[in-house]
Amino acid sequence: MNMRNIILFALVAALYIGTGFFMSWNLTLNILTLGLLSSIMALGVNMQWGYAGLFNTGIMGFTALGGLAVVLVTAPPVPEGWALGGWRIVGALVFGAAVIAAAVQLYKRMHRGFARNVSLIMLLVIGFFAYRAILDPAVDAVESYSPALAGNIGGLGLPALVSWPVGALLAAAAAWAIGKVSLGLRSDYLAIATLGIAEIVIAVLKNEDWLARGVKNMIGLPRPWPVPYEVNLQQSASFLDWASNWGFDPMLASSIVVKLLYVLVFTVVLLIVIWLAELALSSPWGRMMRAIRDNEVAAEAMGKNVTRRHLQVFVIGSAVVGFAGAMMTTMDGQLTPGTYQPLRYTFLIWVMVIVGGSGNNWGSVLGGLLIGWLWLIVESLGPGVISVITYGMPDGALKAHLLDSAQNMRLLTLGVILLLVLRFSPRGLIPEK
Repeated sequence: MNMRNIILFALVAALYIGTGFFMSWNLTLNILTLGLLSSIMALGVNMQWGYAGLFNTGIMGFTALGGLAVVLVTAPPVPEGWALGGWRIVGALVFGAAVIAAAVQLYKRMHRGFARNVSLIMLLVIGFFAYRAILDPAVDAVESYSPALAGNIGGLGLPALVSWPVGALLAAAAAWAIGKVSLGLRSDYLAIATLGIAEIVIAVLKNEDWLARGVKNMIGLPRPWPVPYEVNLQQSASFLDWASNWGFDPMLASSIVVKLLYVLVFTVVLLIVIWLAELALSSPWGRMMRAIRDNEVAAEAMGKNVTRRHLQVFVIGSAVVGFAGAMMTTMDGQLTPGTYQPLRYTFLIWVMVIVGGSGNNWGSVLGGLLIGWLWLIVESLGPGVISVITYGMPDGALKAHLLDSAQNMRLLTLGVILLLVLRFSPRGLIPEK
């Protein structure tokens, strides 16, 4: 890392430190945790776009799958839900998978023609209605049990750290399914497929109450080791003695300690991910991926299986995003499907990669920390800035419009930053070597 890059990271660090001194250290740590998580997501997208030129517009969906993994792994099981219909739901899902597998085998084994098409359609139609006949009564039975408090099957009750790799595996499985269909086609089909799948994932999370309580949200999810709950710290005699000796308010001190531990855990994960990403980028595999990105025809002429390599890097990048999505859900302690918006979990991550410098892992980290800081700090400062601007203005339509537009200040700010970077540093703040 050269001196210019060190200076850029130092300037970003100064932004965080200045926020702590002039506003609140609690706010600074909150922004930093989200910045670290966003940096991990940006690294996953950079593997897809920076390494291989794959345009993934479904980052939100892979993030949500990571969050779903947290519910399925860490939430306590609901025995009544399993007794009423949980096992029948599992049976229906297994049956549906068997129908799909049978359809694939039928398609492969029968000769092309009218008979194969009719047989395939009949198998899928009959299988679909049989699947729904098994699933729907079981779902109704599960969701009818105490819908205000449960109405789902719960999870496995395992530690939160276990859910992070499960989130990566869930996102990787979805990426493999999408890639098998889309990566052999033109690149724009991948963008359409990932965008559609992301919306389908969110729709499922919102409407299938038996899975994760839908829009009623899943709360009370456990935290990862070694992060404690603030209330437990406030009830600890040793912590209260430490806080009083240093003159800290126990409530504020407990919140800061918890956030510091999150920062520590997320920093360790980020360093591991970027270390592995750098090893991959500098390896023969990384050079091959960039060669495929720059000229697919030449790579195919050299005997490289472009589609297989695209699928490989697409799965790896999506797994990293799913891992970060699981981390975010454990930090929040709840899964709220309504909060997954494309603006936050797709567009913003792409801005981080572009501003930081696609193809450069350190650029993605810089972009994640910088844009993550801007995204949250402008939200806090935007209304105040608009109030100062409109302070001397007479009451009227213009002043009312400006005050109502304060919530859009961060969109304007991000747009200006993106335009400036694309104009004066089109390859990003830390370009690819």
